[in-house]
Amino acid sequence: MNASTLPVIPQADPGAGYRAHKDAIDAAVARALGSGWYILGKEGEAFEREYGAWLGEGMHAVGCANGTDALALILRGLDIGPGSTVVTVSHTAVATVAAIEMVGATPLLVDIVPEHYTMDAEELVAVLEDPPPGLPPIRAVIPVHIYGQPCDLAPMRAACDREGVFLIEDCAQAHGARLDGRMVGTIGHASAFSLYPTKNLGALGDGGVLATPDAALAKRIAAIRQYGWHERYISAEVGVNSRLDELQAAILRVRLPLLDAGNARRREVAAAYDAALAGGPFAAPLRREGVEHVFHQYVLRSDDRAATQAALKAQGIGTGIHYPVPVHLQGAYKDRVALGPAGCGETARAAGEVFSLPMYPELTDGQVKRVCDGLRSLAR
Repeated sequence: MNASTLPVIPQADPGAGYRAHKDAIDAAVARALGSGWYILGKEGEAFEREYGAWLGEGMHAVGCANGTDALALILRGLDIGPGSTVVTVSHTAVATVAAIEMVGATPLLVDIVPEHYTMDAEELVAVLEDPPPGLPPIRAVIPVHIYGQPCDLAPMRAACDREGVFLIEDCAQAHGARLDGRMVGTIGHASAFSLYPTKNLGALGDGGVLATPDAALAKRIAAIRQYGWHERYISAEVGVNSRLDELQAAILRVRLPLLDAGNARRREVAAAYDAALAGGPFAAPLRREGVEHVFHQYVLRSDDRAATQAALKAQGIGTGIHYPVPVHLQGAYKDRVALGPAGCGETARAAGEVFSLPMYPELTDGQVKRVCDGLRSLAR
C-alpha cells in the first residue's frame, strides 16, 4: 500500500474508545436503562464518590451537564457574578470565558508562556497586585491546564491567597495530570472537568464534573445544579438545571478505572513522537519540571502550518488546531473583553502556528509508526 491508499489516522477518534470496551459499556448502559431511574440516581452518586476518591482523600465531586457548567456552577457557589472580575487566558476553548460571562462576571484575559501554552504566572501576579483600571474587583482566577500539562500553580496560589482571590482550576484537558506529585484539581479552591467524548475521561455524550475539598461548597453547588433545591420542588436559592444523566454516569464508571492506563499509553505515544522529531525541524513539546503530562493533545508549532498539515495529510495523517483563533480575537469578544498588560501577544502568535497530532490511547503501534515516519519525512 502507498500512503494515498492507507486509511486516514484521525487526529481524534472517540469511537475507538467505545469499541475497545464495548461489552463493559453496553452492560453499564443496560444496567442504567433497566433501573428505571435516569436523572440524579445511584449511578451518578456512585460516579461522584468514585471520582472524588480517585482525585484524593477529602475531595468532593459533583456531576453536572458539561464542563462549561462545571466552571459556572463553581462561580455561582462562590457568589461570583455581576460586580466581579475573573482572570483567565485567551488561549483556551471559548467555554472558559463563556462560563465567566454566564454568571454575569467580567473576564480579564492574560497571556501565556509560549513554551508551555499555560497562563503566565508573572503577568497574573502583576494584575492581582495592580489591576487594570475600570474593572470590578478581581475575585477569582481560572488557570487552564491546557493540552494536559499543568500550569505553574504555586506562584498563582500564593498570589491568590495574598489578595484574597479564589483559584479555580480548569482541568478540562488534564484528568490525571500531576504537579509536584499532586493531582491537578486538588490544588485550587475548586476545579472543573469536562467529560466531552474526546477528553482523557470522556462520556458518550455531554457531561461535566467539578471537585472541591470544601464539603459545604460541594453541597451548595449540588443544590444549585438542580434549581437550588435542598427540598424537592422548593428552591432555597436561585439555581439552574445542569445534571449529569444516569446513562453517562454509568459509562463514566466503566471508563474511570481505565483512565490511568489510558494516560500512560498517551505518554508512550508522546515519547515515540518525541524520538521521531529529534534532529528535525520541529521541537517536541516542552514539559514543565515536576509535572506529569497526560497529553490530551500533542502540539507542535510551524511557521507554515498549512503546508505542514498538508504534507501530513498526504500521508494519511490527520491533524487539528487547538485553537485557531484566540478568544479575544473572536467576533463575539473582540474589542469587548479586557486584556492584561501583555496584550495576549504570545497567545496570538501561538494561535497562528500550533497544530495537534493524533493522540488517543487506542492508537495502534502501527498507526504510531506511520505518524512517526511522517514526522521524519518532514525533515528530508
